[in-house]
Amino acid sequence: MPLLTILLVLVVVGVILWLINSYIPMDGKIKSILNVVVVIIVILWLLRAFGVLDSVKGIRI
Repeated sequence: MPLLTILLVLVVVGVILWLINSYIPMDGKIKSILNVVVVIIVILWLLRAFGVLDSVKGIRI
């Protein structure tokens, strides 16, 4: 995946999250949960994009 695509997705997700946090009235707890969920999803997507998450699939517990 090209680096430009990754940067573009990160910027778009950041702007959307900022817009939601700024202009949609919500309780602080709900905003915190939303922010944590979005950050976790973005981190997992980045790990998968760089191939780190694919190598973890081969490990058996």
